[in-house]
Amino acid sequence: MKNIHLLFILAVLISSCGDKEAKSFEKVLASDNLSELKEKRNEIDAKQQQLNEQISLLNEKIAQLDTVRKVPLITTIKAKQEVFNHQLEIQGNVTTKNLLVITPEFNGILTNVYVKEGEKVRQGQLLAKIDDGGLSQQLAQLEIQANLAKTTFERQKRLWDQNIGSEIQYLQAKSTYESQAEAVNQLKQQIAKTNVTAPFSGTIDDVITEQGSVVAAGQTPLIRLVNLEDMYIETDVPEGYITNVTKGKNVIVEFPVLGKTIETKVRQAGDVINPANRTFKVEVGIPNEDKSIKPNLTARLKINDYTNPEAILIPQSIISENAEGEQYVYVVTNKNSNGEADAKRIIIKTGRTQGDVIEVLEGIDDGAEIIKEGARSVKDGQIVKVINLPNQDETTDNSND
Repeated sequence: MKNIHLLFILAVLISSCGDKEAKSFEKVLASDNLSELKEKRNEIDAKQQQLNEQISLLNEKIAQLDTVRKVPLITTIKAKQEVFNHQLEIQGNVTTKNLLVITPEFNGILTNVYVKEGEKVRQGQLLAKIDDGGLSQQLAQLEIQANLAKTTFERQKRLWDQNIGSEIQYLQAKSTYESQAEAVNQLKQQIAKTNVTAPFSGTIDDVITEQGSVVAAGQTPLIRLVNLEDMYIETDVPEGYITNVTKGKNVIVEFPVLGKTIETKVRQAGDVINPANRTFKVEVGIPNEDKSIKPNLTARLKINDYTNPEAILIPQSIISENAEGEQYVYVVTNKNSNGEADAKRIIIKTGRTQGDVIEVLEGIDDGAEIIKEGARSVKDGQIVKVINLPNQDETTDNSND
């Protein structure tokens, strides 16, 4: 009631003064007297400043008495212990040990190609044939000589067993036979190199060199063979994770191009640090039953490098920092039935982050009610009003569970 009376008296005074001032103002304005005009302007400026000061004092008094208007509205979340799986996010490329461009072991003309692109082949299957340059004819002659040497040796051996003939004759026949047999074996091995066979079972991805072309041993690419069953991702991990990223760790693999996500594990972690980039190699096995994953495909890896089964997680956006560099949040205490409570500032110690949430190591207990919306505008000890909607007082979900 006192505030209303003060406002009423002030309004009457302003109105009565305004009438006199209006008349006086009109006379001064019509006088065209420069000194009177300046004097009147200064007078009005002084009154305006006085009125502004009075209005400011009234606003401060009203703010002190009007407690409902003073209470800021906030929302809260409840801290609760949950499993926190921190993940190292890194990129990698799909590869396989069963991807090979086959080159010939023999120089010559590619006389036959027995397979076509997309054809499935088994290990050891004949894929192509190179002209042997007359080695087959040489082999036939050597085999005739080898057969003769064998017959001579067998006869000489029978005589030697009967103590007929000299030992030198027996040894010479044996040596001749063995050398002829070795020459035949060597020539057969040479001829075998003219056959191009599959080193493993798989699919013909590309026939690179056409039939009739001249090929060079170890240089001319003939056929690309691939097997999509034993696929894996190879990536480089910073050396700081060498104790956390180990064999058997869980991995989530995303293939953006395929729109596909799979769960797998680390199958091998390197023990040697590359001095050039301070990383170590990691292999992640990839199941590929539908053969949709191809070599050299880009993948995003999320490797579980840290787990806390009883972590307290809060949004990073509600954390502030004081002049000493300490992080703090606000919690509500002494909450009544109307939702009004006291805001209390709590110094916290944080750990790892994942997305929009951060792990709290010290300062917040399980079940504490933390201010979320409005956390930046409250002060320590200030009265606040909680306006949580249904199911809004739960803590932030950890999407990495």
